[in-house]
Amino acid sequence: MFFHIVLERNMQLHPRHFGRNLRENLVSKLMKDVEGTCSGQHGFVVAITGIENIGKGMIRDGTGFVSFPIKYQCVVFRPFKGEILEAVVTMVNKMGFFAEAGPVQIFVSNHLIPDDMEFQTGDMPNYTTSDGSVKIQKDSEVRLKIIGTRVDATEIFCIGTIKDDFLGVINDPTTA
Repeated sequence: MFFHIVLERNMQLHPRHFGRNLRENLVSKLMKDVEGTCSGQHGFVVAITGIENIGKGMIRDGTGFVSFPIKYQCVVFRPFKGEILEAVVTMVNKMGFFAEAGPVQIFVSNHLIPDDMEFQTGDMPNYTTSDGSVKIQKDSEVRLKIIGTRVDATEIFCIGTIKDDFLGVINDPTTA
């Protein structure tokens, strides 16, 4: 799920970046350092949407760097248990498959794949129904339900299932 939240961060800037473009240098450094990162508490920072406040800089003793407190608005992505997501399959093996929904990697175990689908080996490993009408392989788009998450300090891991109503393949790359 996506959220629009306000976060704070202390940015350190080298004195060579001072001058007329001080604010622009701070904002570009903030974007470079923060966008695309993950915090366990808030989730993945997708984009910074605005700067609310840049506080007064404090000179750090002995280095010459200046630390600026910055309050900014950003869009974050945080998956929750029970959430339905659409994801792209990145790898298929006999244990299940891995899929990506934006920055989140989700593992779907073969126990959480419908019983009528079986693993097929070969140059393109896949899960196929007995009649061959549905196939899950690399680059397939699937709709899945998150049944568990594990949050670390810098990463979020998810376990998903497609063994439920209205879940499964939504776009097969071989038929496109």
